[in-house]
Amino acid sequence: MSTIILRGGVEVENPLELALDFLAAYSSYEARDSSRPASFDESDLRQANRGGARISAAEIAAILERRGKIEHALREIDPAASLADTASAIPWLPLTQLFDAFADIRGVGFSKMTKALHPKRPALIPMLDSVVQAYLTRDDSAAVSSGTFGERATALVRSYKVDLDRNRSALHELRRELSSREHRLTDVRILDLLIWSVSAPT
Repeated sequence: MSTIILRGGVEVENPLELALDFLAAYSSYEARDSSRPASFDESDLRQANRGGARISAAEIAAILERRGKIEHALREIDPAASLADTASAIPWLPLTQLFDAFADIRGVGFSKMTKALHPKRPALIPMLDSVVQAYLTRDDSAAVSSGTFGERATALVRSYKVDLDRNRSALHELRRELSSREHRLTDVRILDLLIWSVSAPT
C-alpha cells in the first residue's frame, strides 16, 4: 500500500490496516442505505444516529421542517458528484445551499449535518465531525470563520479536497483493495476514516 500523506508531515504507512480496524469497529455506519439519493426523511436521521450522530428528537423535528429545502438542494447535485472531480466541475453553489438548509437549527452543526448527508452524496460530502474539523482548521482557522453556515461548511469541504487531491493515487489503490474485501467506500470516506484514526484523541 502506498503511504497517505496528511498535514503536518504525518505519513500513514499502514492505511489498509487502519481502515480495516476502523471498519471492524464502526461497521454499522458503513452499511447504510444510499438508494434514495434525492429524498431526505426521518429514516436518514435515524440511520445517522446508528452511526453515532446523536441527533435528538427535537433536532430531528427541526431538521424535517426544512425537508423541502433539503430535497430541493439534493436534486441540484448529481448523485455521482465527486470531490475528486476538477474544482470547476464540483457543484459548489448547490452544495452550499444544501448546507445552508441546516443553518440555525439549535444543536445541529457540521458534524450532525454531514453524517446525515454523506450517504446521499458519498463521493462528495465528507463527515465533518469535531476531529476532522480540528484537523482541517489547525493551521488556517480563519478560512472558515466567516460567511453563512453553508459557506463555512463548504470552505471545510474545499480544504478537505486539498488532502484528497494530494493523495489521489494512493486512495484509489486503497479503495480497490478494500473493494476486493467487500468494503465499498468512496475516496472521500476512506480519507475521512484515516484522518479520524490518526487524529482522534486516544
